[in-house]
Amino acid sequence: MNLVDSSGWLEYLGGGPRAGSFSAALEDTEQLLVPTICVTEVCKVLQRDKGEEAAMETLAAMLRGKVIDLDADLAFRAAGIGIEHRIPTADSIILATAWRHEALLWTTDAHFKGHHGVRYFSK
Repeated sequence: MNLVDSSGWLEYLGGGPRAGSFSAALEDTEQLLVPTICVTEVCKVLQRDKGEEAAMETLAAMLRGKVIDLDADLAFRAAGIGIEHRIPTADSIILATAWRHEALLWTTDAHFKGHHGVRYFSK
């Protein structure tokens, strides 16, 4: 399983220099996990920068993967990860989701660098 965090989605969608690094994970929708926090983060940026229609198109693409809701157990686990690794709440939810599902986390976010199960691409 693969999980692409918000930075990877935005890199891919924006055609950034690392966009190709995320294509394999994002295009294999059968193996793609999408945490609801990533939906929120990505759609917020797109609504702000490109408008609601662009955000809705991206939401449709995100829904092709398996959407993972934030439940109480995952939230509790994320809190502990956030404290232990000193990472922000959204990032701790993403990491907890990847670890729960034994998924490879694809990212350009330095908060994840060096953690187990992370494929990090520097910006």
